[in-house]
Amino acid sequence: MLKSFTQIGASLMEFFSQAGDFAVISARALRAILKRPFDFENLMRQFVAIGVNSIPVVLLTGLAVSMVFAVQLAFGFKQFQAQGLASSVEGLAVVRELAPVITGLMMSGRVGSAMAAELGTMQVTEQIDALECLATDPIHYLFVPRLLAALVMLPLLTGLAIYVGYWGGYLILVNVEGQSAYTFAHEFYKLIGTRDLRIALTKAMVFGLIIALVGCWRGYRTRGGAEGVGNAPTSSVVTSSLWILVTDFFLTKLMLV
Repeated sequence: MLKSFTQIGASLMEFFSQAGDFAVISARALRAILKRPFDFENLMRQFVAIGVNSIPVVLLTGLAVSMVFAVQLAFGFKQFQAQGLASSVEGLAVVRELAPVITGLMMSGRVGSAMAAELGTMQVTEQIDALECLATDPIHYLFVPRLLAALVMLPLLTGLAIYVGYWGGYLILVNVEGQSAYTFAHEFYKLIGTRDLRIALTKAMVFGLIIALVGCWRGYRTRGGAEGVGNAPTSSVVTSSLWILVTDFFLTKLMLV
């Protein structure tokens, strides 16, 4: 019994230690955004790595998920002879939830893991120590460009996912289910307003912040050589994905009140 309590206590201490360390590193990274000089060349590289190179992934996942959702909606509403509602629900779901959440989860796997692996490799090969020896703040040099790129590119990628989601629903509900193109276009946007778009873009910015901070933090705190570098991306993806799903719930509740 005593051994069980000891293990639980050790786990809690480790959790709070990790949470405190993440909070301190995140605060330093957010404060470092205002520091100068600023490395625009590094920022442009991150824009390409996070945004441009992620376009094919967002296109494919956005299209596939919206098509699957349209199939399920068409089947469900057909049971009640209310097929016309499928387009409206498809539009609301794509804008509010599917586009930002699926984009966030995919970027967590593609971008967050890459950040953790890259910074983890730099840590175990002592490149970060070399930056400190050159009087360069590693938080400012490594975290800030990735953080800013994620904050800017995630909303843009979410907008792309919304656009692709429209055509995914169109392919199923118009070409397969036989709904008219005019009816689909009218009903898709019927329940959507500027508030819904604002919700989607706000979620995307928060998810981008989570992905960049968790990925960079996991990489920055990598220890244990090659094994540590291998564990950092996995830990980054799991942690950021869980936080995206939890945060999505609270953001939805707050912004729909």
